[in-house]
Amino acid sequence: MRSPRSRKSGFVAIVGRPNVGKSTLLNALVGAKLAIVTPKPQTTRNRILGILTRDHLQAVFLDTPGIHRARGGMNSRMVRTAIATISQADIIMHIVEK
Repeated sequence: MRSPRSRKSGFVAIVGRPNVGKSTLLNALVGAKLAIVTPKPQTTRNRILGILTRDHLQAVFLDTPGIHRARGGMNSRMVRTAIATISQADIIMHIVEK
């Protein structure tokens, strides 16, 4: 096992449009159900953190609300949350629908 000082770490923002699988991916990456997964759009309303720790790395995943053209106060706030999260990340993982 490596010493904690040799472990690399970073923040990964998971961004994309609503209902492309961002929360499903977060749950799969960390191996636990942290985020709600449902066919209903805009279920994630705030940033959700999930941490993956391995011998040589630690990744902090930031699940975000979907980025879209917002109509209304709550949707505008959710989009602002998603966009603000991008500036807090070392890596941006942009998820698109197939």
